[in-house]
Amino acid sequence: MIKESLDIIERVTREFLGKLGVEGEIKVMSNQEGEVSVNVTLQEPQLFIGERGQTMFEISHILKALVRRKIEEPVRLSFDINDYQKNKEQYLRDLARTTADEVVLFKADKELPAMTPGERRIVHLELAERQDVVSESVGEGPERRVVIKIRTKDSSTESAPGL
Repeated sequence: MIKESLDIIERVTREFLGKLGVEGEIKVMSNQEGEVSVNVTLQEPQLFIGERGQTMFEISHILKALVRRKIEEPVRLSFDINDYQKNKEQYLRDLARTTADEVVLFKADKELPAMTPGERRIVHLELAERQDVVSESVGEGPERRVVIKIRTKDSSTESAPGL
């Protein structure tokens, strides 16, 4: 990602958040895979993160649309407030490993709470390399959740249909 594009993304972010009345530190960085991270640090982040990150997700969605209008090249943008996304991802990875260990120890399936598609994907990816358990998504809509089970000979194929 060229510096000019990063400057445009930072300017668009600053203007958009300013219109929302948000004041804080904004860091815009690009990684080796070409993804641009926009990290915002706020004094009072709760209002802009919202319940289960929903407000932050909506802000991110609008910000991505605004950036697409200003930059010709395709941009993969991740948006985070006070490391909420980063911490949530680490929590989900830890939850997946701990739950898988419980499943193996007690030899009983375990169902995780309802999650968004992105959250379920993190859990499935975290468990994909394990040889002792499989994960699958069950349920419909907002009630869709991950179930972790002991791997049997019948479940030797990769699981995680329909994240």
